[in-house]
Amino acid sequence: MFSRSPQSGLDPQRAAAVELSLVIPAYNEEARLPATLETVVTYLSSQPYSWEVIIADDGSEDRTPLIAADWSRREGRVRHLRLPHQGKAVAVREAILASRGRIVIFTDADLSTPIEYLEPASALLHDGWDIVIGSREGAEARRIGEPLHRHLMGRVFNRIVQLLALPGVQDTQCGFKGFRADVARDLFSRSRLYHNGARPVRGPLVTGFDVEILYLARRRGYRLAVLPVVWRHVEGSKVRPGIDALIMLRDVVMVRLNSLRGRYDR
Repeated sequence: MFSRSPQSGLDPQRAAAVELSLVIPAYNEEARLPATLETVVTYLSSQPYSWEVIIADDGSEDRTPLIAADWSRREGRVRHLRLPHQGKAVAVREAILASRGRIVIFTDADLSTPIEYLEPASALLHDGWDIVIGSREGAEARRIGEPLHRHLMGRVFNRIVQLLALPGVQDTQCGFKGFRADVARDLFSRSRLYHNGARPVRGPLVTGFDVEILYLARRRGYRLAVLPVVWRHVEGSKVRPGIDALIMLRDVVMVRLNSLRGRYDR
């Protein structure tokens, strides 16, 4: 476990910059986290570049903190960021601001987007793109096992996103996104929707923070690459049809209102 300062409590070797920071936000993921970390660490250990994994523990109430802390002790390149429960948006933001990688990628704890997509995402970032987003839409993308109600909810939500904020972006909610480190810090430090203590949180919180980040990216003139992925639905999703749809819709409206009010100009 480490504090929010990325340098606090780290020896000089661990404090040094690395090539890749992989952020895994986790809220009550005791059932999936052990296998996920085994897969991720095994894969990254076979790569020629330096790396770190940051488990962004969003105030979990199960054994997630114990599992993350144990991995951090066993493998020095795995870091455990223990946070109060404030939702995925805050967990991702805090982990990105604490990261030491030249590029930063975040992915879901269920690995619904396979870990092997790290390589094409990293290649695009090294080729000059500022941001890479996984997309479940397009000719080369596939959705495997997705329940019909989730697919329909996602498509309706995307139509609203394109109408109000991001025309032409067909999938803002895939949980696999990568950034150049300076770009990530710029965007997440400018976000307005979710900050520490901004709203009380109970249970899982699925939000539209991705929309705000991508909206800011367009305003800032960053180059965005879309990476079609083969995405697999994994049982145990924390998405709650109905309430989460309303939360995400509210977030998209707030992004538009924040823009009209000039909050992103400051």
